[in-house]
Amino acid sequence: MSSNIHKKVLTRLFLGWVGFSLLLGSVVFFWEMEKVDDHVLALATQEAGTFTSETLGHFNRIDETHPEVLQQIKAKADEFLKNHFTVIELYNRNKQQFLEVTDPGMEALENELKRYVHKFPLEDSVQYKKFYINSHIYMQVLLPLKDGGDHLAGYFEGVYEVDDATFSNIRHDVIRTLLLVVVTIFATSVMLYPIIISLNQGLVKLSGDLLKGNIELMEVLGSAIAKRDSDTNIHNYRVTIYAIRLAEALGHSSAEIRGLISGAFLHDVGKIGVSDNILLKPGRLTEEEFAVMRNHVLFGVEIIAKSNWLESARDVVEFHHEKFDGSGYMRGLRGEEIPLNARIFAIVDVFDALTSRRPYKEPYSFEEAMSILRRDSGSHFDPAIMKHFEGLARDLHLSTSRATDLEVEMELNHLLQKHFFSQ
Repeated sequence: MSSNIHKKVLTRLFLGWVGFSLLLGSVVFFWEMEKVDDHVLALATQEAGTFTSETLGHFNRIDETHPEVLQQIKAKADEFLKNHFTVIELYNRNKQQFLEVTDPGMEALENELKRYVHKFPLEDSVQYKKFYINSHIYMQVLLPLKDGGDHLAGYFEGVYEVDDATFSNIRHDVIRTLLLVVVTIFATSVMLYPIIISLNQGLVKLSGDLLKGNIELMEVLGSAIAKRDSDTNIHNYRVTIYAIRLAEALGHSSAEIRGLISGAFLHDVGKIGVSDNILLKPGRLTEEEFAVMRNHVLFGVEIIAKSNWLESARDVVEFHHEKFDGSGYMRGLRGEEIPLNARIFAIVDVFDALTSRRPYKEPYSFEEAMSILRRDSGSHFDPAIMKHFEGLARDLHLSTSRATDLEVEMELNHLLQKHFFSQ
């Protein structure tokens, strides 16, 4: 059980680490990319801002009579191409282009970027788009330019290429930040592990104590009923062992078997509501007396209904007197209408009753008991379950009949540990 807890905690912490790393990593990556945008934009606008005020005044006065002004501006634009800009376009205040220069060899890049239509910015805003092409960062920047009087003179558009050194620094910064996030979350998970294990161990102990107390109360109540019925609690122990082993042979899960165990202990709990003169009558019951005796099923259902924890016992308590052919009580269910745990218990209950000594009878031999069960297979008992029981009944009976009461109790405690506490 302890190893299962450690495995579950480690698995959940790992999944939590991966999940939070992906979530926070995505947020951090987006945030870092925003910082990259701001950084590259700052570099681009700073470089674009080197257009001096004496050139800006000519942006809106260029015509055929002033080609020398255009040549001056083109010369300055050519200087830009020697730095980080690969494409430069200039517009007047009416958003009409009057100059375009492209770094030789970058024409294909310019044609690619022309597919992305941009909007001209408002007077005090900058428009930009970032592109990743051939492992390089390019930023297409469109920004308004002001003259000396802080009036709009035109627009500058350029394609800024981030150099290898800057790109390498950006990439390393992003990777370093992401790794820091992942490592921080991992370290937090590692620190949480012993805390969770410690808290879980305390919770498991409390839950285990509560479960153990519930099982003990269930045993005590079942034993009390067995005592009142002139039986010993060892009958409850034996029949529960038989039921568990048969359910295991049928491939039942521990969750299903836990309900069967509860039902086996409390199958006759309703007999507490039957008077002694009927319950302890040594002879055969009259029809009226048997009708009263049958009510122990209803009494049992009422008793366990007061406990949510005992709800899983109801299948056995309410239906263990049903018969496969529909002739049983209280509801006359037939075949698979009868809950599976009740069909299992019906076989082992009758088997133990036949092979046990009672005040009014000697025990039947194993062969005699099995002969009766085979006779009633298909009428009283589920024939498919009977086949499984026949395969293990002899060994079960042999080991149980030779065991002392203490050994039977120890075997049952082992099975309770297996199905209640080893999950």
